[in-house]
Amino acid sequence: MLKATAVAGAGAVAGAGAVVVSGDAAVEAPGASAVTETSVSGEHGAKCPPAQLTGRIVRPNDPGYTDARLGWDRLFSHYPLVIVFAQNTQDVVNALTWARQNGVALRIRSGRHSLEGWSNVDSGLVIDISELKSVHIDTRSRIAKVGAGLNQLEAVTTLAKQNLAVTTGTEGSVGLSGATLGGGFGFLTRWLGMACDSLIGAEVVVADGDECAKVIEVDLRNHSDLLWALRGAGNGNFGIVTSLTYKVTPLKSVTYVQAMWDGIADLRRIFDAYQRTAPYIDDRLGTQLEVHRNRTLLFAVLAEGTPAEAQKLLAPILSIGSPKVSTQLGNWGDVYAGFQTPIGEEPANWKFSSQFTKKPFPTKAIDVISSFMADAPTDESNFFAQAFGGAVRRSPRGGTAFPHRDALFYSEPGVGWGKRSDRPGVCDPLTPQAQAWIAEFSQALRSYVDGAYVNVPNIGMQDWETAYWGSNFSRLRRIKAGYDPRNVFQYDQSIPPASR
Repeated sequence: MLKATAVAGAGAVAGAGAVVVSGDAAVEAPGASAVTETSVSGEHGAKCPPAQLTGRIVRPNDPGYTDARLGWDRLFSHYPLVIVFAQNTQDVVNALTWARQNGVALRIRSGRHSLEGWSNVDSGLVIDISELKSVHIDTRSRIAKVGAGLNQLEAVTTLAKQNLAVTTGTEGSVGLSGATLGGGFGFLTRWLGMACDSLIGAEVVVADGDECAKVIEVDLRNHSDLLWALRGAGNGNFGIVTSLTYKVTPLKSVTYVQAMWDGIADLRRIFDAYQRTAPYIDDRLGTQLEVHRNRTLLFAVLAEGTPAEAQKLLAPILSIGSPKVSTQLGNWGDVYAGFQTPIGEEPANWKFSSQFTKKPFPTKAIDVISSFMADAPTDESNFFAQAFGGAVRRSPRGGTAFPHRDALFYSEPGVGWGKRSDRPGVCDPLTPQAQAWIAEFSQALRSYVDGAYVNVPNIGMQDWETAYWGSNFSRLRRIKAGYDPRNVFQYDQSIPPASR
């Protein structure tokens, strides 16, 4: 939980769980994380003193090991040698140095939502940054510096108490850093742009020399090439992000709209109206169309707008059939918290396929969706589309590695099944059917879509490099060679350094 503390002075310093709100002071880093570049590494290539693991350390024989190793998606089950829950930046420095000195594979984790299990590793070191939850908000400059361990619910609700906002995804338990560093989009995207567009700085622990680690501060003036890369390709490729600095936007209230149609008989008309309306209307309106085997749902958020405005903007969609419609006007943090589903009520196992669309789906594509959803393995399985357009088409100063700005919408088939337990998802009898269904579904849509989203990786995809990053991939490899030439940070589908 976040501990809120009001501080007016310029010298505000907070620990890992504190929130500091300042009206006139510059944003300051958390005291526990104030590690300088020169204090943690020697000359390039030099040997470091033997490192010791620090922080909250969990090993296989410890009572909390099972809970500590399991991720949100129980389809994947790994058994790391040790898990370090960092309490400050120095713990991350020590862990990275220790892994390098001992030749141990490592992974970085925050919200545990890595959808192919790549933030965990058997017989290796997991550096978990989820307990780095400091928040410093300068309300006058509208800058927020936050620990990389915040999840999206914590970030949204903390900023909303100050009537401020930044783009996040829709699921609160997802790590803010993971979402942002892959691009990040949700209900505020058409209004504020991608989450990474508001990222103006970061504290990053990088590998140094043969076995050392150091901390660098990244912004538009310092390591600007790395800032560009972090904006869309930063998850576990270049270093370990321990804090993020955002330019935030005033937001006093939103209107939240929910509409539900029984069944999917009207999907052809609903989807066509959606794709021809949602990417083009008022930029303040963010929408998501979600299809289940027994119902069709529309969710919308209108920033600084009234229920009457929202329903008027959505009229081309809501006029189809007889949907049940409800509206809510309120603080964004309250609205966001209100539509969250507790993790314990969600299926244990999930599989997704990501895709962007530049041209409206023809009738044949919509019929593919109807056909597969009618035969979905579970009620939780779904296909959803989220409209782009608006601010997504504008890159921020300094640019980003996220390439899909010309998409009309993002869409994603997903299948969820099984009850939560310690039992691996591969043992569930429904697993083969679920995996076959989504593989066939995504393949059936392949000719209608472009690219893929790195935060929802498509395992086994050919040319995944350009599917995620387009023409930016060569530049990302060059930046990787500059900051991680020894490829310390690697996993399936990670960015390899360019050859010298």
